[in-house]
Amino acid sequence: MAVAGARASVLLPSTLAACTSPRPRLLALQLRHRRPRGSLASAPAAGRGRLRVRMARTESTGVAVGFRAPQFELPEPLTGKLWTLDDFEGNPALLVMFICNHCPFVKHLKKDIAKLTSFYMEKGLGAVAISSNSIRTHPQDGPERMAEDAKLFEYPFPYLYDESQEVAKAFGAVCTPEFFLFKKDGRRPFELFYHGQFDDSRPSNNVPVTGRDLSRAIDCALSGQELPFVQKPSVGCSIKWHP
Repeated sequence: MAVAGARASVLLPSTLAACTSPRPRLLALQLRHRRPRGSLASAPAAGRGRLRVRMARTESTGVAVGFRAPQFELPEPLTGKLWTLDDFEGNPALLVMFICNHCPFVKHLKKDIAKLTSFYMEKGLGAVAISSNSIRTHPQDGPERMAEDAKLFEYPFPYLYDESQEVAKAFGAVCTPEFFLFKKDGRRPFELFYHGQFDDSRPSNNVPVTGRDLSRAIDCALSGQELPFVQKPSVGCSIKWHP
């Protein structure tokens, strides 16, 4: 699991400032900045670790703003409940995250994702995480371990299992973590508003985890403003498709 290191702040911009000002006034939530146990900088396997991550490194691409959120029906291993897109109909915005248990890029952000989503869910954001990795090749990403992760990191959102991988394909997801932020206008369907990174931090670049990009996007979606910045793709491990 993750090892606590130096502390950093996840920056949650206030709604109007984030969407209209190049220097937003930021509300800081104190979170831990962690390096996973056996991380890329650990010896003596540092070189091998870095090579593995580079080989798996994938950027989110190919899904355009305005794309409508596809329907889904997936189980939540922690509770056994089936969740669908319609369960979020009452939310003005919906964050769909493709994550998993084992990926170093996801491990780097797990606690931060839980903190940020908890903050915004109190403001009306709907949020859900989905794991689509093949358990034939990566059994550590199976339902039992998903339930353990959800409890350990106190995920405030449902963490769903996409066994067939059809939901990942419908969304056009290619990596973990990958963030799709949808918003709706009245009775219109959810439409993609932001498809980009959490922030500039990566497991081995020593940049503090702030959640800046995603939090600014959520603020804008909830306030009905346009994004004032260029979206950067999310970077992570490739989704592990069934062989």
